[in-house]
Amino acid sequence: MTQTIIHVAVGVIIDDSGHVLLGRRLKGTHLAGYWEFPGGKVEPDETVLQALDRELKEELDIRIVATSPLIDVKHDYGDKQVWLDVHRVLEWRGTAKGVEGQPLAWVGIDSLDEFEVPDANAPIMAEVRKLLTTV
Repeated sequence: MTQTIIHVAVGVIIDDSGHVLLGRRLKGTHLAGYWEFPGGKVEPDETVLQALDRELKEELDIRIVATSPLIDVKHDYGDKQVWLDVHRVLEWRGTAKGVEGQPLAWVGIDSLDEFEVPDANAPIMAEVRKLLTTV
């Protein structure tokens, strides 16, 4: 039996001071307690950018103005397979807040290693490190 790959739109949001936004997964969710980049599942009737805009509105109460593709990551957790379609959010409207009650953290490059992220996020963290060294 083949597993369905879950297509996920992910946003890397870096503020003007060179900090990246991470959110903590809530209890009762897959990989609860881990930190991650915001985003969520792409619905069948959505483009990746529509899904990302919807998810960031639902999770953070912000709207996307401009993005650029960053990286695609495919990962098999054993119980589920994910395809993380990652975009850097270059410009947004609003102030990010944890709408769903999730803790948020703006993290500088020197503190990234203090945040435990799911295995699928490791390649994203590597790309973020590159971005933060140039900000």
